Amino acid sequence: MSDEAQQAEPQRSPIKRIFVNTAWLLGGNGFGAACSLIYLAILTRTLGLKGFGHFSLILGTAQAMVAIAGFQSWRVVVRYGAPHIYASDWNKFGRLAMLCGLFDILGALAGTAFAFALFYGFADILDLNPAYVNIALAFCCASLWALNSAATGILRALDRFDSMVYVESVVPTGRLIAALVVLWAGATVGRFLFAWAAISLLQAILYWITARRLCPQAVRLTHLRNWRQALTDNPGVEHFFLVTYAGSTLDAITRNGPLLAVGGLVGTQAAGLYRLASQLTQAMSKLSTLLARAVYAEVARARVTSAVAEFRKLAAQTSIIAGLAGVIVVAMAIALGGKLLGLIGGEVFERGALILVPLAIAASFELASVAFEPVLHSTGRARYALLGRVMWISALLIALYLLASQGAPGIAWAVAVGGGAGYVAMGLMAMHTLRRIADGDTSTPTSTVEP
Repeated sequence: MSDEAQQAEPQRSPIKRIFVNTAWLLGGNGFGAACSLIYLAILTRTLGLKGFGHFSLILGTAQAMVAIAGFQSWRVVVRYGAPHIYASDWNKFGRLAMLCGLFDILGALAGTAFAFALFYGFADILDLNPAYVNIALAFCCASLWALNSAATGILRALDRFDSMVYVESVVPTGRLIAALVVLWAGATVGRFLFAWAAISLLQAILYWITARRLCPQAVRLTHLRNWRQALTDNPGVEHFFLVTYAGSTLDAITRNGPLLAVGGLVGTQAAGLYRLASQLTQAMSKLSTLLARAVYAEVARARVTSAVAEFRKLAAQTSIIAGLAGVIVVAMAIALGGKLLGLIGGEVFERGALILVPLAIAASFELASVAFEPVLHSTGRARYALLGRVMWISALLIALYLLASQGAPGIAWAVAVGGGAGYVAMGLMAMHTLRRIADGDTSTPTSTVEP
C-alpha cells in the first residue's frame, strides 16, 4: 500500500468509505447479477427441473463443505491486520496473512477427506443419482481447493475493494461464457459442474496474484516459516479463530442446510425450485453481501483509529441504511417474485413464488443485521456473535421440526423464523456492547479478546 494512499485515507469519513467500497462492489456485482440471471436461465431451461435439482444439491453440498472446512480466515486478517496496517508493520501483517493462508490449506485437506466419506457413504441420503457421485466428489474437492479466504482478507484489510471487483467479475463472466459453450456442446449436469469448478480455481489463483501485487512485502512464502511468531504478534488470535470457525460452521448450516433438507425430505425437483428461489433472493439482496464486506473492514478500522462516539455512530448509520434496504427486498419479492421465476426458469418454476417470499424475509433480516457481527468482533466480543448464531440455528431447527411437513414452503418459512430470531439476538448483544464501550469500556481489539 503506497504512502500516498495511506495519507489520503483519513480524509474520508468511515461511512463515506463504506459507500465508496460498496459502490465499487455493487458496480462489479451489478454486471455479475445480470450474467447470473442469464446463465441461471440457461441452466434451468436446459437441465429441466429434475436435472437442475441434482445440480443444486451437488452445488449446495459443496458450498456447505467449503464453509465448514474454511476457517473464515479473512475475518482474522481484517480483525487483527488493521492495527498492523495502521502502523505500517508489514512483517507482522505478512506473518498473519500467511498463517491464515496456511489454515486455508489445512481446511482444504480436511474437507477433501470428509468429501470422500460423505459421497461414498451418504449419497443416498441426499437423494443423489448414483451416476453423479463421482462427479459430485470431484466438484467438491475442486471447490475446497479454490478456498481464497486469506487472500480476500488481505484485499479487504488494505481497503482495495476496487481490485476485488475485477477479480470477482471472473466468476459471473466465466460462468456465462461456459454456460453458452455448454449449451452449444450439449447441456449436462457434469459439464456445468466442470465449468463451475474450473472458474472457481481460476478466481482463487487470481486473488493471490492480486494480493501479491498489491502488498508484496506481506505476501511472501518466507513468512510461513514464522507462523508461530504470528501467534505471538496477535494475542488471542487462536481463540478468535476457533470462535469465528464455529460461527461460520453454524452459518453454513443455516445457509445450505435448508436446501439439503428439501432434497432429503421432499425430493430433487423441490430442491430445484428451492434453489432457484434462493438464487433469486440472493440476487435481490446482493447489497447485503456487498455491504457486509465493506462494513466489516471499516468497523475494524474505525475501532482502531476512531473515537468511541464515531464508532457508535458508524454502527447506527449502517444499521438504518441496511434495514431500509431489507424492506425493499421484501417488497420486490412480493411484487415481482413469481414473474421473475417464470421468466428465468419457465412456467414450471413459477410455483417457487411460495418459497421466494419467506426467503426474502429471511434475507431482509440478514441485511438489517449487517453491522452487528462486525461490531462484536472488532470489540473483542466474538463469543457474543457465536451465541447469536446458536440462537439463530436453534430457532431454525425448532421451526423446521414444526413446519417441514409443509414441504419446501414450510422449510423456507422456518428459515425466515431463524433469521428473525438471529436478528433480535445479535441486535441486543450489539446494543449492549456499544453501551459498554460508551460507559468507559475502552478495551481495544489488540489488547484483549474477551472482557
